[in-house]
Amino acid sequence: MNKFISRTVTSIILVLFVSLVIYAIPNWAFCLIIALFAAFGQFEFFKMVEHRGVFVYKYFGTAVGCLIPIVIFLGNILPELKNLESFLIVIASLFALTLQFIRRDNARDHLVSTALTLFSLFYVAWFFSFFVKIKFLENGANLVAFLIIVTKSADMGAYMIGRKFGKSELIPRISPNKTKEGTLGGIIVSVLVAITLGAHLTGFSIVHLSILGIVLATLGQVGDLAESLIKRDCNIKDSGLQLSGIGGFLDLIDSLLFTAPVFYFYIKAF
Repeated sequence: MNKFISRTVTSIILVLFVSLVIYAIPNWAFCLIIALFAAFGQFEFFKMVEHRGVFVYKYFGTAVGCLIPIVIFLGNILPELKNLESFLIVIASLFALTLQFIRRDNARDHLVSTALTLFSLFYVAWFFSFFVKIKFLENGANLVAFLIIVTKSADMGAYMIGRKFGKSELIPRISPNKTKEGTLGGIIVSVLVAITLGAHLTGFSIVHLSILGIVLATLGQVGDLAESLIKRDCNIKDSGLQLSGIGGFLDLIDSLLFTAPVFYFYIKAF
């Protein structure tokens, strides 16, 4: 119960903070906060990898990850810099490999180290940076709010319904606390929230809102399971301890990492 109370209090504080970030500050400040969250999440990822015994250039990787949202922002306000995002990722990919040349040990994990550095740039920094792309769309602030609310409502729905009615384990070898009942409940809650709030925040039709409710809820829970898989592989319970009742920053944003890019491309397509 204490963990539940801590999680609730932390969540309320985060809701107020996120509301301020979305609606009350300019886009450049929004971008910096996205960059900061991406940096924290990526650094936690590198610390988990180090706990598993793999060497990574965590400061280099975190710095590049922090730059990705910033160059996306610059590309949106300066058309001549619109290709800077791709250029940064290409250069970072080259450096991630060539940095292995300067290691002085006789390690045999160069391929793993390079692969995990590049993986973190895509999995954490680039995926999370899609919030900047969404913010620059028409009605961007409401779209960001819709994405976060629908994704997190699935998290909360799965958590609450799983605690109350969960009996059948979903994938116990990855996350023993997740149940099939909770997963289904999270999807239902997400669809209801998407339909209820979506008409006011997005103007999308009920068909699109229903589809988005299912897709975002499913991807959000896949994102949560993906991070659980990484933590289990690294033999770590939480990515960090900064957020009481939740864990670290990566624990906070894991469900949003998959939903943000898919939501962006869904909007662009339909």
